[in-house]
Amino acid sequence: MKAIVYEKYGPPEVLQLRDVPKPTPKANEVLVKVRATTVTAGDTRMRGFNVPPSYWLPARIVLGFWKPKVNILGMEIAGEVEAVGEDVTQFKKGDLVAASTFENGMKGYAEYICMPENGVIAAFTNLTCEEAATLPIGARTALYFLQAAAIQPGASVLIYGASGSVGTFAVQLARHFKASVTGVCSAANVELVKSLGAHQVIDYTKDDFTLGDTKYDVVFDTVGKLPYAAALNALKDGGVYAQAVASPGISLRMWWTAVTSHKRTIGGGPPRSAADLRFLTELVAAGQLKPVIDQRYSLAQMVAAHRYVDTGRKKGNVVIMME
Repeated sequence: MKAIVYEKYGPPEVLQLRDVPKPTPKANEVLVKVRATTVTAGDTRMRGFNVPPSYWLPARIVLGFWKPKVNILGMEIAGEVEAVGEDVTQFKKGDLVAASTFENGMKGYAEYICMPENGVIAAFTNLTCEEAATLPIGARTALYFLQAAAIQPGASVLIYGASGSVGTFAVQLARHFKASVTGVCSAANVELVKSLGAHQVIDYTKDDFTLGDTKYDVVFDTVGKLPYAAALNALKDGGVYAQAVASPGISLRMWWTAVTSHKRTIGGGPPRSAADLRFLTELVAAGQLKPVIDQRYSLAQMVAAHRYVDTGRKKGNVVIMME
């Protein structure tokens, strides 16, 4: 089978299209013929080993000191079940499924992948594979933080980085939960964020919302670029600050804030929940959630796809179509 392999950290050009052995499912696994995958910011950070200094040592231990331990990236996929192990009961041949491969060592940049039945995998109907492939990481992350913040109808929610993968889903999901949504993005993406349902959109290149008097029940930094002091200044007393990309230093400050004030903080990442993924596929199928797809590439165009994501101008999701 064809797969995108990288054997050293570096620019997009380290990614190579190669023939690799097709996997065989174990007793508790399903073999998925991948129809679509994505290029996330996490994929590009791993490829180039672009991590904050405070993450350097733990990242080297997890990812590999001198070269990648796992040489096929790809955190989320959608495709068709081609075969099932003898102990599998939840899936059958022909099912369309979406899955997060992150918890199982990635390897989504390949024509076939094996997933454990009890992994973050869910069958779906009434949406396309390219739509489904965007849900396991970005949408599930947005859902986790909004649910953890326990937003109520009418709550004021500020979403920083509202035009990215997590951000575009967070705007729509916050609206789904009947919150009042303010999105923060660059001028080029204001109309996009408005179209997703944000009640107000702030262009951070022109307006500094942290200097105003408006305070929010929830401040959700989806990209890890909002200065911590500014985030707290924009938060109501008793409000919730959610940070999707917290460094160890920020995590420590979040802990201290939670201990010394009435403001609550949420870090970390989504649990291994197939139920959340099923919920998201059902929302898309019902027309209540719409994945934003910025660019589409083929597997052979993976280098170009990574180059594009490296520019930092990605809106929503970049999808790789296998066929």
